[in-house]
Amino acid sequence: MLRDRYTPLNLFELVPTLSMAMEPVLAQLDTLLDDDTLFQAVKADLARRRPRTPIDGRPSTPVEVVLRMLVIKHLYGWSYEQTEQWVADSLVLRQFCRVYAERVPDDTTLIRWANRIQPATLHALLDHLVGLAQQLKVTRGRKLRLDGTVVETNIHHPTDSTLLHDGVRVLSRTLTKARVVLQDTAGLARGAFRDRTRSAKRQMKRIMEAARQRGEPAEPAMQGAYRRLLDIAETVRDQARRVGAALRERATDGSQRVADTLDRYVPLVERVIAQTTRRVLCGEAVPAAEKLVSLFEPHTAIVRKGKPGRPTEFGRVLWLDEVEGGLITRYAVLEGNPPEADQLPHSLAHHRRVFTHPPHLLAGDRGVHSPANEREAAAQGVRRVVLPKPGAKSAKRLAHERQRWFRRGHDWRSGMEGRISGLKRRHKLDRCRYHGDEGMERWVGWGILAHDLRVIAQATAR
Repeated sequence: MLRDRYTPLNLFELVPTLSMAMEPVLAQLDTLLDDDTLFQAVKADLARRRPRTPIDGRPSTPVEVVLRMLVIKHLYGWSYEQTEQWVADSLVLRQFCRVYAERVPDDTTLIRWANRIQPATLHALLDHLVGLAQQLKVTRGRKLRLDGTVVETNIHHPTDSTLLHDGVRVLSRTLTKARVVLQDTAGLARGAFRDRTRSAKRQMKRIMEAARQRGEPAEPAMQGAYRRLLDIAETVRDQARRVGAALRERATDGSQRVADTLDRYVPLVERVIAQTTRRVLCGEAVPAAEKLVSLFEPHTAIVRKGKPGRPTEFGRVLWLDEVEGGLITRYAVLEGNPPEADQLPHSLAHHRRVFTHPPHLLAGDRGVHSPANEREAAAQGVRRVVLPKPGAKSAKRLAHERQRWFRRGHDWRSGMEGRISGLKRRHKLDRCRYHGDEGMERWVGWGILAHDLRVIAQATAR
């Protein structure tokens, strides 16, 4: 996988009559990616699965091609299929991605290599880019502004009925696979593999119809449909337990894979059954931190920020640090929905580690303010702390926040909203298309890296 099979070639020399050349920003980006630190970091991750692949085996996709195609993908917000198609169709992108006249790696190959890159590697690459930006005098780290946003996970809107139906559907589908593996089913009852998806879907539709009717007459119908749907889910869960035990008794790889799938989903279905029973049948208010909103992305959190039109979002909170010059220096994918004020000490510590000095100006919104944070920033050597206080303010506090430097710092902080909007539109950080915790980290990490590479290239392009 790591041994190059592509011969370096300048396509522009072969077709001089076309007078093709990269645009200045892309040409500068091409130079920035000729960095051995970036190359070696990605190469180390790709070699983890088979440590001898750099010296053994047939030549395959070069590491440089993988790195550059992933950067292009997230730079333009393309899918893997679009990346393969448009790199193949463009001589400029072929030259940029170092594919030359060879066959472009297909999307499945790119997905496989992309999943090998570790989240910690992306954080290290970001620190390296920030150091490179300092050398190129793109930023000096004199200003720091903080803000958080939500990156949605790729799930449907969660309701108790749809989650129960998802659980029945997934377990039934896995039981069908188990029946093929367990050809001799003499030790299991005939109904152990029964598919109950249609029954669950029927009850889910009845719940939706009752919900649309509303009022007191609809409540008994909804309660009855929920009870029947819960009974179906519990029955399928019991089937999965029995079949899972039978699969574990077999030592084949196929049976173990199916058993692993059941082991992954059965506890999640049990959580959905428990929270539905508590909320619907017992009338208990289940805290958001205890709710499961997706079987396929169980790390998804319920985030309530009170935005008009979107009071509740389902995904992960993303915390961003930005310095002057438009460079994102740090990102953190947070667990649950923690207080924003808790993130300021981590941001300051990281800034001091990367730039070796505190920022001259630190700006955040009202959610970041706390007396402890203002004292911490002052103790760290920050000269101007712009953290507006929420709620009622004393005359002294009003006078403090009306100073010219405070108002100018507050205006500069508001530019972070535009930066977040640009990240979501240009680099697709509005919704994560990767799976799991590590997938979220990769999706965000590549988007931030692509943004910073573009900012550095724009600032240094001639």
